[in-house]
Amino acid sequence: MARLANGIRHLPDYLNRPAQERLVELVRGVVAEVPLYRPEMPGTGKPMSVRMTNCGPLGWVTDKQHGYRYQPLHPLTGKPWPPIPLELLTMWNDLSGYDKSPEACLINFYSDDAKMGLHQDKDESDLAAPVLSISLGNACLFRVGGAARKDPTGSFRLSSGDVVLLGGEGRLAFHGVDRIYPSTSTLLKSGGRINLTLRRVNS
Repeated sequence: MARLANGIRHLPDYLNRPAQERLVELVRGVVAEVPLYRPEMPGTGKPMSVRMTNCGPLGWVTDKQHGYRYQPLHPLTGKPWPPIPLELLTMWNDLSGYDKSPEACLINFYSDDAKMGLHQDKDESDLAAPVLSISLGNACLFRVGGAARKDPTGSFRLSSGDVVLLGGEGRLAFHGVDRIYPSTSTLLKSGGRINLTLRRVNS
């Protein structure tokens, strides 16, 4: 188990199998409206290894020209993001300890060879609100450090149904996904991992 910064909580097996299946069904509904796409790194235009979409009033996007940002429309289709499902809003209310609703739910799909480099979630103006992260599908090796990139990091396994909260001093902790463990879950028929992150954007 990694030594977690203050304000970071790992809740293993928070969601049982039926609850996980329900979230996958809801995610499929979102993707049918606003399809997954492959975002680009700012400046270089290098495509990320994950595919993504969003739900909520705002969605997190990135591309070569304009970089990291939140916007109300899908960058390829121009359609508004669909609402955040009630089940996710209920989880936020139960776990976040924050009195304002999330404005964005980023949906990342990791194929079994995808990774996510160390990064901070810092594109929000309201950094008092935590980030709530939900894992569905194959397990991953999750790495987390401190508020500076050079701080020591530790890794631990996240399985389907696990929840992580980044709040307090850990709100700006660097974190990433080192690897996906194939065939560790039967939740997604074709494998891979879905990660949902609920964020409050505006103060």
